[in-house]
Amino acid sequence: MNNNRSMPSSVIIPELPYQDVREAAEWLCRAFGFTERLRIGSHRAQLTLGTGSIVITQGGNAASAACAVMVRVGDLDSHYAHAVQAGVHILNPPSDYPYGERQYTAIDLAEHRWTFSQTIADVAPAVWGGVLLR
Repeated sequence: MNNNRSMPSSVIIPELPYQDVREAAEWLCRAFGFTERLRIGSHRAQLTLGTGSIVITQGGNAASAACAVMVRVGDLDSHYAHAVQAGVHILNPPSDYPYGERQYTAIDLAEHRWTFSQTIADVAPAVWGGVLLR
């Protein structure tokens, strides 16, 4: 794959709509630790977190455009504490799951659902009812 300074290097890049892109970029950086990578006017921005990226775009109302994103982090409890300190609305506090992940879920200012996940064990999918196909 060729490099382009105008595009993040991530292979999959979710695009999330917000009514106010500038407000959303500032909020996501403050609340979840993203870094703004590229700003395109007031209607679009690229944000990064580790090796992942998202694009935020100017879009419709939150009710019709809300979506969900999962983000892997290295230290979930520290990330959670930061989000709580920033006043983020938490739906589900950190919990350990039988599939080997520790996760919490939050809602952002456009009502997008964010699940942050830290791997805590390597568990075979068959142990918890999953089927690994590849």
